[in-house]
Amino acid sequence: MAIRQPIITVAGHVDHGKTTLLDSIRKTTIAESEAGGITQKISFTKVPIENIKKRCPAISQYNLDFPGFLFIDTPGHAAFSHLRKRGGSLADLAILVIDINEGIMPQTAEVIELLKINKTPFIIALNKIDNISGWRKQSESLKESIKMQSTSTSQQFQEELLTIIGALYHHGFNAKPFYEVTDFTKQIALVPCSGKTGEGINELIMTLCGISQKFLKKQLELGDEPRGVILEIKKEKTMQYAEAILYDGILSAKDEIVIASFDEPIITKIRVLEEIQPISDKFKPTQQAHAADGIRMQLINSKEVLPGMPFTIFKNNASEIKKQFQKEIGDKIKTSEKGIIIKADSLGSLEALITMLRQEKIPVIKADIGKINKKDIISAQANLKEDPINAIILGFNTEIDEEIKQTDISKIKIITEEVIYKLIENLIKFQNEKRNEIKRERLIGLATICKLAILHQYVFHNSNPAVFGVRVEAGKIRHNMPIIDENGKPIAKIKDVQENQKKIEEATQEMEVAISLPGTNFERQLKEVNNLYSDLSEKQFIEFKENKDLLTNDEMQALQKIAEIKRKQKPAWGV
Repeated sequence: MAIRQPIITVAGHVDHGKTTLLDSIRKTTIAESEAGGITQKISFTKVPIENIKKRCPAISQYNLDFPGFLFIDTPGHAAFSHLRKRGGSLADLAILVIDINEGIMPQTAEVIELLKINKTPFIIALNKIDNISGWRKQSESLKESIKMQSTSTSQQFQEELLTIIGALYHHGFNAKPFYEVTDFTKQIALVPCSGKTGEGINELIMTLCGISQKFLKKQLELGDEPRGVILEIKKEKTMQYAEAILYDGILSAKDEIVIASFDEPIITKIRVLEEIQPISDKFKPTQQAHAADGIRMQLINSKEVLPGMPFTIFKNNASEIKKQFQKEIGDKIKTSEKGIIIKADSLGSLEALITMLRQEKIPVIKADIGKINKKDIISAQANLKEDPINAIILGFNTEIDEEIKQTDISKIKIITEEVIYKLIENLIKFQNEKRNEIKRERLIGLATICKLAILHQYVFHNSNPAVFGVRVEAGKIRHNMPIIDENGKPIAKIKDVQENQKKIEEATQEMEVAISLPGTNFERQLKEVNNLYSDLSEKQFIEFKENKDLLTNDEMQALQKIAEIKRKQKPAWGV
């Protein structure tokens, strides 16, 4: 049985040294040429076993059955999360890169959650040991080098190591330095290393090779049919290419493939088939690609092809593939009768997002891949009346379609982000604010708190009605609202509110407007008065007091003033 190379994903927090570490394994200098030192795209590197043996000569003494490694360097979580294939993770193994001096950052924690969701086995590269104060390479053996560090350096190393082990324990993992691991199926191996100096890289390679040989051989057996996942759609000049990972079988340039999608399967012939070259980011035309391989395809029909879509060879079985795809996706992307609308850039991203939303008990009514479009806006607007908390579109690593940029979307909320934890954080924050807003509107609908400053220079009509200017200093005013003065004396109900001689429904804080009070004589009743307040019943006051967390500071101060005024007349009022 032919054995393919393991697919290894390199993931972690931005700037923790993923690409530099990978450069050290493959002995290239890609990191130096990247814009800003940050990976801008998914890149795959095919490293034959011969190159691995040159990099780590100790490997030569072992009989390894696999032909090398296919590494995938991911720019972030959006890309990492859509590395999925049917039945689980696209990666056979992952290297989680953690800066030993910084520990587990929020984005690292997110990668750990995605690894758990995808059930991907992983090892941890504790990178940048050379940045530990006083660190010196003392021996070719990493274990010996660790033992030979100075007391202060060794103490700092142990502290950082124990902190990370403790943090991983909280995520449900038992982690140990690689030289203390007794069972790789139950313990996570920690390999201290430096992508910059190369220290610990041989130990990292040895660990990868050992795990691959001992635990992955069964899943590395080459299947009969070619299977793969689209990673990205790219344009170069006038050509459009689909970059993909072929994770099983042998794909021929003459094959007709079927790409599964949410709608009808996409059936297409391959115009040009290219494979990634060893230790290179260059592609070369080929008649056959053998899994596992990074490939690029120019397709006859590439319309509607999106990242994350699985593909296989077409054998007049489109309906069967459609059923299989929908059954599998239906299990992973279950929607509810009510909830938010979510969009993502790829199928894997969508699966990861919906899984994390499920953990937060946030229901989803519609889930799809691609840009946020008019249909999504209509779906969100349908929620406005009965389910305003969920009149939301969540976009994970996707954008708004040009056609709706001129559409009025003011009443719904669109939240987009490239990092899942930030996206969900922003969603929860917005929903909490929206709940409070709805509660506040219900509260304010029963009665209104307000404090008005009388603008004595603007008296337009002295009596019956008295018409004069006020500035809203707290809360708001509206038609038919009862008003009291500073001594608690009832004045009148507001007949009209005007701004620039036009009637308005209400005036809010900081607005300067004219109000009309029937049966009131300004000269006699208000000439010596500076402030007016809303007249609240004792029941209304208690309800406001019980929901004071929904009030602004100015509204709270106005409420306290109203209570003082009322208690002068009735000491037990509102107590």
